[in-house]
Amino acid sequence: MSSSPSANQPTATGLPASALLLMAIACGLCAGGNYFNQPLLHSIAAAFSVSDATAALTVTVAQAAYGCGLLFLVPLGDKFERRGLVVGLMVLAAIGHFISGFTSNISLLFAGIVIAGLFSVAAQILVPMAATLSEPSRSGRAVGIVMSGLLIGILAARSVAGVLSEIAGWHTVYRVSGVIMLLVALALWRILPRSRNPVQLGYLPILLSMGTLIRDLPRLRSRSLISALAFASVSALFSTMALLLSGPQYGLNDMQIGLVGLIGVAGALMANAAGRLGDRGWAHETSVACVLLLFVSWGCLWLGESSLVWFLIGLLVIDLGLQGLHLSNQQIVYALMPEARARINAVYMTVYFIGAALGSAMGSLAWNLGGWAAICVTGVVLALLTGLALWYDHCLGRTGG
Repeated sequence: MSSSPSANQPTATGLPASALLLMAIACGLCAGGNYFNQPLLHSIAAAFSVSDATAALTVTVAQAAYGCGLLFLVPLGDKFERRGLVVGLMVLAAIGHFISGFTSNISLLFAGIVIAGLFSVAAQILVPMAATLSEPSRSGRAVGIVMSGLLIGILAARSVAGVLSEIAGWHTVYRVSGVIMLLVALALWRILPRSRNPVQLGYLPILLSMGTLIRDLPRLRSRSLISALAFASVSALFSTMALLLSGPQYGLNDMQIGLVGLIGVAGALMANAAGRLGDRGWAHETSVACVLLLFVSWGCLWLGESSLVWFLIGLLVIDLGLQGLHLSNQQIVYALMPEARARINAVYMTVYFIGAALGSAMGSLAWNLGGWAAICVTGVVLALLTGLALWYDHCLGRTGG
């Protein structure tokens, strides 16, 4: 009778199972921490006697800080020893969570959220690091496992924050997260191998070289555009679905809406499946299938205006499409220049989140102009543009671009 492998035995990816699990947990903690405040805005406003609009600015500053981290900190993964860099960033992010969780001043809360958001980009160093530490033929699977942890963290963050707020106050989630983040950082330091880019560059040359990468790698441009358009399509939904679900048709409260969003956890599992398919050379076919899922999802969501079942199906399908496409994109761009994966990831993820911001803005405008029908039209148009960008990328791939 065979026994199962221990946590420290290598997996099929070439990394110990315990290392992959810890990297996935770390990514979930880092990325999810930027979403803790979203269901807590009214409680934060009441605690500090400020308006809901002022409290809502914490969401904006968290996203802005994260964007700055993507541009200015993630490229350091190509300069410094990565294990130490990740651990250091996680410790600083934990300090931001502690500031947020123990402050009685709204200004310090903003400072804590900025610090946590800026340094939470440790997750975006861990993702390409998983590819670097894995066997080349298994890197997609490793990235898929780590990405699954990141996505689950984002999806679960709102619900966890809401539950802990009900139990012990809005600040509790930041205190708990800070402690767990320190423990996971310590575990990563003990279990991860050292990893450093063999090519040594200065910080300014690294930043300038990202422009060179954009210029010289056409498929980095095309795959980044695909990801931005797809995320814009999905963000049009995420930025307005609460308006539909809390409206007269459904009348759901905040906690119920948060639980509805948990259906997207199934989409996180798609990251692992897409990684396996990519390892078999099917990244393009996976991308095509995922774009088709985006189209199908908007038909379900159109019906979801009057049917919660159809809405849930649409939400599940659109998340499957987005996460599978995102993982396929990452596999392709990481292979373009392995020695520059951190910088490539910085470019790719920055464009990805620009797409998210534009999609949210378009969703809000569409809702004001035509309600749910306008949202669905916007989503379909963005999905169509995603398909056109994928066709262009396929042409580049065939010509060796």
